[in-house]
Amino acid sequence: MNIEVITKEDLQVLRRELLEDLKQFLSSSKQEPKKWLRSADVRKMLNISPGTLQNLRINGQLKPSKIGGSFYYAFQDIQLLMLGDTKRTK
Repeated sequence: MNIEVITKEDLQVLRRELLEDLKQFLSSSKQEPKKWLRSADVRKMLNISPGTLQNLRINGQLKPSKIGGSFYYAFQDIQLLMLGDTKRTK
């Protein structure tokens, strides 16, 4: 049976290595927001119900693109809505 002794210095080296690995992971995992969002993502982002999202579509405050049976919303349009500017840039 082999017994290994772990010193405080060994633990400090391990800590530094783990922190460096975490920093690299976090910096590489930063992603730009999606360009297009589905209805569920928009509802979660704005904290609104499906009916409220439908009213925003009907009133023209959000103009989705419909692909198949799903609505997709431009992230830029969501940002403009949150800022209070309902004019579309396109």
